Amino acid sequence: MNEKVAKLINQQINKEFYSAYLYLEFSNYYGAVGLDGFENWYKIQAQEERDHAMLFYQYLQNNEVKITLEAIDKPDCSLTDNMAPLKAGLKHEKYVTELINNIYAAAYEIHDFRTMQLLDWFVKEQGEEEKNASDLITKMELFGTDAKGLYMLNSELKARVYTAPSLVL
Repeated sequence: MNEKVAKLINQQINKEFYSAYLYLEFSNYYGAVGLDGFENWYKIQAQEERDHAMLFYQYLQNNEVKITLEAIDKPDCSLTDNMAPLKAGLKHEKYVTELINNIYAAAYEIHDFRTMQLLDWFVKEQGEEEKNASDLITKMELFGTDAKGLYMLNSELKARVYTAPSLVL
């Protein structure tokens, strides 16, 4: 496997674990303010991010690339109100999209079609992640200041269940 692509994927493993930490921080915030649906939604997001890290991990293992796990940074965000995690989440998803695109560009440059095939799933996933994050902001803007609306939105998010990704490596 190309050294540059392997290094970027190795770094992405750490970034995905950081994403899980960040979403657990959001979950903690919402749990503390009594929004258990939002808390649930971000706990599930954290699970997804851990699975993303493990997909990259398994891909490197399958290609006999040595994996180097780095320290995971503490989430650096100021959660001052119910909208703050949502906006930070969208910003973070756009950042992750940029990271995935950078790996894809490196794989494309050397015609690493297997890695590009793996990344195709992540490109699609990031589109969904950004849309979900954006939709949450829109819903909070529409309903978040109305107690009944916030209750309904919270109930909607509480119903979310975890579904593991189905990606064959």
